[in-house]
Amino acid sequence: MMTLSSRVAATAIASLFLIGSAFAETPAPAAPAPAATAKAEKPRSAASLECSKEADTQGIHGKKRHKFMSKCKKDAKAGAATKQ
Repeated sequence: MMTLSSRVAATAIASLFLIGSAFAETPAPAAPAPAATAKAEKPRSAASLECSKEADTQGIHGKKRHKFMSKCKKDAKAGAATKQ
């Protein structure tokens, strides 16, 4: 059987745990959506889209794709300049 002092001590400890949650800090409000601060995408040129489709059909990825796209777009610009 518990003595009176043990009961008081147990009640005091239990009340500290329960009161602590009542004074807990509320979470900070959520940050605004990053879409509002993101840069607007530039429209892609026809040459860029064609080069991208060609890279997709060849299955090129990563650094090789970057090099391929760069060369393809340069070739497309050079071809367009000679046509004019």
